[in-house]
Amino acid sequence: MQKKLIKIIKRAGKILKKGFYSNKSVSFKAKKDLVTKYDIAVENYLKKEFSKYFKEFNIIAEESDNSNIEFNNSIIIDPIDGTTNFVNGVPHTAISVGVYKDKKPYIGVVYNPILDELYFAKVGKGAFINGEKLKVSKEKILQKSLLATGFPYSSGTNNEDLKDVLIKIENILPHCQDLRRLGSASIDLCFVSKGVFEGYYEMNLKPWDVAAGIIILSEAGGKISNIEGNSFDMFKDKYIVATNGKIHDELLSKLDI
Repeated sequence: MQKKLIKIIKRAGKILKKGFYSNKSVSFKAKKDLVTKYDIAVENYLKKEFSKYFKEFNIIAEESDNSNIEFNNSIIIDPIDGTTNFVNGVPHTAISVGVYKDKKPYIGVVYNPILDELYFAKVGKGAFINGEKLKVSKEKILQKSLLATGFPYSSGTNNEDLKDVLIKIENILPHCQDLRRLGSASIDLCFVSKGVFEGYYEMNLKPWDVAAGIIILSEAGGKISNIEGNSFDMFKDKYIVATNGKIHDELLSKLDI
């Protein structure tokens, strides 16, 4: 499955890359939530190929109607994670594909065709970028840690979410090295996996935003939880907190207040 999966994703990456360098018409799913014809094209290609070669899996995908699909043996797709980046020419945009067997993590792939970076992990086999092994940062001190976060689309309409985001930035920023916001959850998780960031947190993400990245980070030695420090449920939890494991508890102490 591994080789075929990567081959299909790389082909889909050609669609994304073509779109990145083209003029794009944009539609709005919500006030800040964009979609382009390239999101649809990448998703349709992946669904067609995955359905052909991986018949034992159903498919959960961002731009599709998933209401009658039960999460079990599932391939979870974000065709373009970081659509706003994609539309505006920011090269932090990726295809994210998480494969789950019996609801358990199996394979994660995040592919950024603009920078030609392919992150891959298979449970029990480690995590890699373009074949090179990934390992989280060894930093143990939050004050010396570079963190990442994201801003939810709901911040444009939901005042409570906006306030929560700002309060957490106020609580975190004085206690870390600095805070970055790249605009792609899958890439943020991969950057924690390769030690660029020590930690990352965000609210209101969907399963397709994180399904691949959490597998990659876990295999790189990282830790993922919800904001209470319990096991993260990508279908239920409002917040994800992901770190190198060494600053996890201290980061949680600044967030969960």
